[in-house]
Amino acid sequence: MARIGYHASHEQFPPSELLRLVETAERAGFDAAKCSDHFRPWGGQQGHSGFAWSWLGAALARTAFPIGSISAPGYRYHPAILAQGVATLAEMFPGRVWLALGSGQRLNEDVMGVVWPEKAERNARLAECADIMRRLLLGERVSHHGRVTVVDAEIYSRPSTPPPLLGAAVTEATAEAVGGWADGLLTVSGEPDQVRKVVEAFRRGGGEGKTLVMQVGMNWAPTEDEARQGAWEQWRTNVLGGEVNWELRTPEQFETATRHVRPEDVAESILVSSSLDRHVDWIGRYVELGFDEIYLHQVGCNQDAFLDTFGTRVLPQLRP
Repeated sequence: MARIGYHASHEQFPPSELLRLVETAERAGFDAAKCSDHFRPWGGQQGHSGFAWSWLGAALARTAFPIGSISAPGYRYHPAILAQGVATLAEMFPGRVWLALGSGQRLNEDVMGVVWPEKAERNARLAECADIMRRLLLGERVSHHGRVTVVDAEIYSRPSTPPPLLGAAVTEATAEAVGGWADGLLTVSGEPDQVRKVVEAFRRGGGEGKTLVMQVGMNWAPTEDEARQGAWEQWRTNVLGGEVNWELRTPEQFETATRHVRPEDVAESILVSSSLDRHVDWIGRYVELGFDEIYLHQVGCNQDAFLDTFGTRVLPQLRP
C-alpha cells in the first residue's frame, strides 16, 4: 500500500503556519510529510521562503510521522554540512528522516555567486557530493579533492542506521544517472506514460527494487472556477518546462517569463479539479505505477479545507 503524504511548501507559507499545517495533516490521517528547501520563492505572489532545516527539527518534534526534504549539495550547502544536518535529525528521530538530493536550481543556488554549470556538470557534481555524504553517514573520515573539497571530515553524532538518500529527477536522463547511487527516486507527477519512462530509466541505471517517491502538484477547491483561479494565483510561475525552470535567477524573472499564463494553462501542468473522484483517479494511477510514497502538494491557499476534505473523503479511497 502506498503511503500518502502532505507536501509543506516553504515558498508559499510562513514557517509557523507550515508547522501548524503539518500537525493538522497528521491528525487528518496523512501518513508522512515532506518539505521544499528554497532560498527564494518562485514568484512574489508566494512571498515566503523559510529555512527548511530549522523547520524540520520543529516539525519532527511536533509530529510522530516521517518527514523528508530535498536539497542540492555542492552550492548553497557543502555536502559535509548537509550530511551533518541530516545525521543530527536522524539521530534524534530514528527511522523518520529521509533526504532527496537534486542537481540544483539557479533560483536558489545563485545567491552564492558561483558559476552556474550545464546540466551534465551538475549531475556529475551531484553524484560526487552524494558519495561524500554517504561515506560520512557511514562513519568514515573523508578527504576529497574534486568538484568540491573535503578535508578530514567526520560526523561524530550519527544515527545507528543512516537515513535514506534519494535521487531527485524529472527527466529520464537524470533518473538513469541517479539510479546507481540513490536509495530511491523522487520525481514529480505528469502523464503516466512519461512517468513510467522516468521510472524505467531509474531502474535501468541501477534503481531496480529501490523506493519510488512522487510529489503530486494539484489543486482542489469546491468549484472548478475556484480550483483554476487558486492554482493560477499561486502556481502560475511554475508552469515553465525544460531547462528554463533551472536557469532563471530571481522571482521577478519567473514572473516576467509567465506574465501571459492563463488559469487554463496552469491546469495543463498540474492536476486541477473540484471533483474528488478525479483526484482519486489521478493519484490512483501513480499508485498503480508502483510508487511507494506519494506526497500531495495542494498549491492553493485553502490548506485547511484541503486537509480536512482529503483526510475524510480521499485518503480512505486510496487505501485497501
